[in-house]
Amino acid sequence: MEAIDLKGRKALIVGVANADSLAWWAAKHIRGAGADVAITYMNDKAKPYVAPLAAELGAEIVLPCNVAVPGQLEAVFDAAKEKWGKLDIVFHAVAWARKEDLHGRLTDCSADGFSESMLISCHSFIRMARLAEPLMKQGGSLITLSYYGAEKVVDHYNVMGPVKAALEATVRYLAHELGPTGIRVNAISAGPIKTRAASGIEHFDELILEAAAKAPLRRTVDACEIGRVAVLLASDYGASITGEVLHADAGFHVAGMVFH
Repeated sequence: MEAIDLKGRKALIVGVANADSLAWWAAKHIRGAGADVAITYMNDKAKPYVAPLAAELGAEIVLPCNVAVPGQLEAVFDAAKEKWGKLDIVFHAVAWARKEDLHGRLTDCSADGFSESMLISCHSFIRMARLAEPLMKQGGSLITLSYYGAEKVVDHYNVMGPVKAALEATVRYLAHELGPTGIRVNAISAGPIKTRAASGIEHFDELILEAAAKAPLRRTVDACEIGRVAVLLASDYGASITGEVLHADAGFHVAGMVFH
């Protein structure tokens, strides 16, 4: 019987917020496949929600990581280097926008707000790739999260649409640059899932209902399914996949304007 085996691999999961977050389910499934994991959380406010989850998985590294705070991201990679001497997997689950920009028109988005959202949601992935590269001497897998709003207009997604589009382009360019060293770079375009991050999007419940109605599978997806996709991309079963935006959305992205 074939099974995904990540024993001996070292995985860094950045951006666990709570038990509903996609990063948590990625960590849970990657650990379940045998990898050792390091987990980061945003700040002291998030720590009480994340610390028990990290303990549940026996995480060997548990650190704060606000990518907007100078030095915190570098400290995480330094800890991984000291503890393990290498990395095989990095899962990036970091996104942010000012409330007024997320809820307002893109037309009215401030330059500062747009820059901050790009730096935190997109450039942080580039920084992680740069820090991970010397630790992935035998190759590795970099994974980030996107959404259909990067490809088509989704009402109320606003500034995050262009930001996620930039992230998806970043995936392709990083895959091109890092491929010769055996490092694969992919994004999971997840269907709408109720997480703390998603709660900031207006009319999100309506978005979920529309996705369930239009998706070929006539349902939405859950965080557990995204975690399984992360395992696939992290494993040898995904060895030929790089530069890809893999849709895990019950097929919603192919539906277009379907009338029932």
